[in-house]
Parts: sequence; structure tokens; C-alpha cells
Amino acid sequence: MAVGQGQVVLVDTNIIIEAFRTRCWKALTAYYRVETVEKCYEEALTGDRLRPGYIEVDPAALKEKLVIHRVASVELATFSLNCPDADALDAGERHLFAHAHGRSDAWIATCADRAAVRIALTLGWKERLYSLEVLSKPTGAKPAFKRHFTEDWLSEVRTDFMLGRLG
Repeated sequence: MAVGQGQVVLVDTNIIIEAFRTRCWKALTAYYRVETVEKCYEEALTGDRLRPGYIEVDPAALKEKLVIHRVASVELATFSLNCPDADALDAGERHLFAHAHGRSDAWIATCADRAAVRIALTLGWKERLYSLEVLSKPTGAKPAFKRHFTEDWLSEVRTDFMLGRLG
């Protein structure tokens, strides 16, 4: 799937937080059509502010160019029926994947969680998954990402899955 300017990119909570930590959020939302679900939006704005390493997410900057989808209970139920491993996802990822599962357009996604990648691959979304690192390159941003947001990490997880080491 070709990825270019204006591409719909679905993001989870971890991606939002990392994009704010590395200060590439504005570049991503200027280049792509970045979308998420209400649960990920809520998660990105909450958390233990006293926890070491806590990343502050600016609510105004987050919402400025972000499309936020509501996920209905029926979407969650349908996704759970079609994906028995849905319980392995955290709440935000489960809502995001339930939303993605019902879409028919050419969306892509980025996530940085082994369980989420494994489930996405199980659902046949291999060609839809991109690392945050790869997505940031055409935007002009040059952030220093934590390892699990890099292409090397995503490639390693994909390989582990294909070799049956993730499952």
C-alpha cells in the first residue's frame, strides 16, 4: 500500500504520547490525516503525572488536527467475536482495532505493542502496519524514538510472528 501525504493513519495512545515526547506530533498531523478513537484520546490525556517519565500531552495541540471516532458497543462486540484474542489488547487498542475492523477505506496504522502487532498480523493487516519512525520520515521531522517505535523493532516482531515465535 502506497503511503503519502493525506493518508489516513490510525494511532493508539502510545503513539500519541511518543509523538508528543519527540515533538513530531505537529509534523505528523500536518502531513497525514491522523485519526484515533475516543478511548485513546482519553488515555493520552490521563495518567499519573507524578510517575517518572510522564509525558504531558497538550489537549489543544492534540485535538487541533486529530479526527476522533466514537466506538459503539456493537463494534466492540463484533470485533471480539471476530478476534478471540481481543482481550490481549489494552482498552484503547481494543477500541482502535474495533474501529479499524469496520472500515473499508485504505487506512494504515502504527502501534508499538507486541500484542497489538501480533493481533494486527493475525487479522491480515501486515501491509497496513508502519512504524512511527517510517511515518515520520517524509514529514521532515527527525525525532529520536524509543526502540519500540522504530522500523527495526517492528520488523523483528513481524519476523517473530511469521516464524511462530509470537502467538
